[in-house]
Amino acid sequence: MYRYDQFDETLVRERARQFRGQVERRLKGELREEHFKPLRLQNGVYLQLHAYMLRVAIPYGQLNAAKLRQLAMIADRYDKGYGHFTTRQNIQYNWIRLADMPDVLDALADVEMHAIQTSGNCIRNVTSDHLAGANLDEIEDPRPWCEIIRQWSTFHPEFSSLPRKFKIAVTAGATDRAAVRVHDIGLHMKTNSEGRVGFEFIVGGGLGRTPYIGLTLREWVAKEDLLDYLEANMRVYNRYGRRDNKYKARIKILVNELGLEEYRREVEEEFAAQNKWEKVVLPREEVDRITAYFAPPAFAKLPPVSEGFEAFRLTSREQARWARNNLRPHRVPGHVSVHIAVKQQGEAPGDATSDQMRAIAEIGERYGFDDIRVAHEQDVVLPHVKLDDVPAVYAALKAAGLHASNAGMGSDIIACPGLDYCNLSNARSISVANEIQAVFADPEFEDEVGTLHVNVSGCINACGHHHVGHIGILGVDKKGEEFYQVLLGGRADEKATIATIQGPGLKHEEVAPAIRRMVDTYLSLRRDQTEKFIDTMGRVGQAPFKEALYAAA
Repeated sequence: MYRYDQFDETLVRERARQFRGQVERRLKGELREEHFKPLRLQNGVYLQLHAYMLRVAIPYGQLNAAKLRQLAMIADRYDKGYGHFTTRQNIQYNWIRLADMPDVLDALADVEMHAIQTSGNCIRNVTSDHLAGANLDEIEDPRPWCEIIRQWSTFHPEFSSLPRKFKIAVTAGATDRAAVRVHDIGLHMKTNSEGRVGFEFIVGGGLGRTPYIGLTLREWVAKEDLLDYLEANMRVYNRYGRRDNKYKARIKILVNELGLEEYRREVEEEFAAQNKWEKVVLPREEVDRITAYFAPPAFAKLPPVSEGFEAFRLTSREQARWARNNLRPHRVPGHVSVHIAVKQQGEAPGDATSDQMRAIAEIGERYGFDDIRVAHEQDVVLPHVKLDDVPAVYAALKAAGLHASNAGMGSDIIACPGLDYCNLSNARSISVANEIQAVFADPEFEDEVGTLHVNVSGCINACGHHHVGHIGILGVDKKGEEFYQVLLGGRADEKATIATIQGPGLKHEEVAPAIRRMVDTYLSLRRDQTEKFIDTMGRVGQAPFKEALYAAA
């Protein structure tokens, strides 16, 4: 994990001190809301439906026990005892008083955290693969490059007031777990014909009102050229991105309106025109310094099979199911990655109590080399756990109520906070998600269904990523009544696809039964148990599922 240097420490402390003065002026009435709004947004503070909301940055999803315990303390002291993990690997607090915000920022700074650039028209928190450094198909750990991009983009004077918010994701595995093709810029680390590692440069992806899958701008960009090529893209976007209409201000609109070839021409001209003195030189020693922070732990040399783990797995069906669904293979024999599904039945997806945060901190510190990650599925991952320690990890998770064995399954739903919290939302998300979870309450039925991604958003802004769910649910308002449109066929991986809206919206109580009918249709149509829901739909088309969707409407 990257550790702050003196520059980082000074920057974050001074920013927190500056915001304290701005809050004091606002509370005294010396700053009107319209003047205070851009200042609070620069520090991750939103005004939501019922209260202020603070979004805390977790760059590339990386935490340790000290950070997570501090987040738990903040939840207890300044909120209502919980936090909400988001699809950008951040955490949000929904009930912090404005007067307490400066104290919270100071508390974050104590553990090398902040809320800078988690909102506003700037380059947001850089996201990555939650299994970085652990997964089998990775050509290189992408996190050092996430950190390099974070340092380059933080308070970048040229890009602090962009036409619209800007999101970057980086991955390095054959399987894309960072959804790079639905970001403004996605970077997929790849090897060129000479064996050198660089980046496939993807641009113009995004969800929201007008969803697009990103397009490959360059098949390969060298590491030493990455920041300069990013600068060229940002300059073209900053120059031509629309500022007269926020709904058409994202880079995806610019790429679509110019066309990929014209956009590429603009970027390549900008890249070629950069003067030598304005090139972003990455000193080898600085790259090595940052990379050293992400060196792998001192893994013990272990056999690939653990007798203790095998005995644990065979003890009960519940434990066997959890091991099957929530453990991921590791690149080092005798180790696994543990996926903690923060999706208990009946709870808001992504919500973790302060006690649960402390439990994960304790488990991660004791059994996971003090390495804890937030996944964009709103779950938490311990990337490095010995197979021998899995029984103890499971027991501790069960004691904390975090032993759901549904990672990647139908009840492991991605959902935004919806109308219960958000002033932009049109409909509730949490209650719909809970009713869908109930469809999969029987573990045997959920296992029979297998991998299924259900995503729920309360409005067109798509914070629940409904466009890339195998089944997406979008809340809409019709004359003051909540309805839910259903989308089918989306995915966020290396085969990224935007889901298709099927037809009229359903009432709240109609959604879960419709999901059940579509799942039953899948079970009747699949070739065998190995064919996933999304693959069956790809093979037979969406028509049978649409018919099932509206069968009782």
